[in-house]
Amino acid sequence: MFISSAFAQTAPAVAAEGGMMSSLTSMLPLVLMFVVLYFVMIRPQMKKQKEHRAMIDALAKGDEVVTAGGLLGKVTKMGDAYLGVEVATGVEIQLQRSAIVQILPKGSIK
Repeated sequence: MFISSAFAQTAPAVAAEGGMMSSLTSMLPLVLMFVVLYFVMIRPQMKKQKEHRAMIDALAKGDEVVTAGGLLGKVTKMGDAYLGVEVATGVEIQLQRSAIVQILPKGSIK
């Protein structure tokens, strides 16, 4: 019913022998999960941000764009942080550059 003292005294000696190997084995799933997380979530998100930044930098006057709010318009004025976008004849709004989601092909807006 009770554990004998001789058996209890030998248990730490056995654990000390495999201590280094067991700690590496216990950390392996954590490292493996981080690697999977990097390739499944972090890397694709960084790639998407890089593509969006390149699209924003390539904007020019006359480009037809879609905003994050779903508005369609033509770029009329350009600044460092803001754009002037004409959404209807005579109606121009000012947007942050980061609010542009997509550049449409020429002639999409009629």
